[in-house]
Amino acid sequence: MPIIVLRTGDAVPEVAASRGQFLKWISDHIGGAWDGEFLEHDARTDEPLPDAKRGSAIIVTGSSASVIERAPWMLRAEGYLRAAVQHQQPLLGICFGHQLLARALGGEVEKNPRGREIGTVRVNVLPEASGDPLFSGLPSELHVNATHVDTVTRLPKGATLLATTPLEPHAAFRVGEWAYGVQFHPEIDGHVMRGYVKAREPIIRGEGLAFDHLYDAITDAPHGPALLKNFVNHVAKRRRTHAR
Repeated sequence: MPIIVLRTGDAVPEVAASRGQFLKWISDHIGGAWDGEFLEHDARTDEPLPDAKRGSAIIVTGSSASVIERAPWMLRAEGYLRAAVQHQQPLLGICFGHQLLARALGGEVEKNPRGREIGTVRVNVLPEASGDPLFSGLPSELHVNATHVDTVTRLPKGATLLATTPLEPHAAFRVGEWAYGVQFHPEIDGHVMRGYVKAREPIIRGEGLAFDHLYDAITDAPHGPALLKNFVNHVAKRRRTHAR
């Protein structure tokens, strides 16, 4: 049973030319933690969504689109995620995927009033995440890469807040035992992050952010790949064992 990767966007061309698309970044960082297949589906198309119950887990990618747009394909994807959560399917929403999951379950998403979050950022893991499998073996302060403008302003009812950043009060959450959203990008390393920041340079400078400081502070942020491996090892594989 493959890991289903629900693609919701495209990498910036400058990065895609040398490093490919989101699936490659995700699979490369998961590495040997998963010896099965990945099934990619572009959620923006009219093609039927894959049967979630035939996958070991679902990972929803980031996107330059905005959940606020409420495009028809987003509404279809939200219904898909609601059904996956209902069936207790292991699920990880990344950035846009995090926002889409929150919105699908009754949360709210808006443009972040605190401004754009981009570059290598500090994540504070809350005491509520102590013992959570997604953060297993990770310190209470992580460094990860991020790039987003929208934010989850209200979590879904019953969600557990797991982490925050200085600009993001809802950096990670869990719904039930198996569904997670992370506002940051665990699949983005330093090379990719520098490509994104460089591609966004005019916007970053136009918003009055310190471009040079942001660019120089970028790191590979290995806590991100460790989190992806945790999702596979301690969430997806554990759920598969429980289902037997």
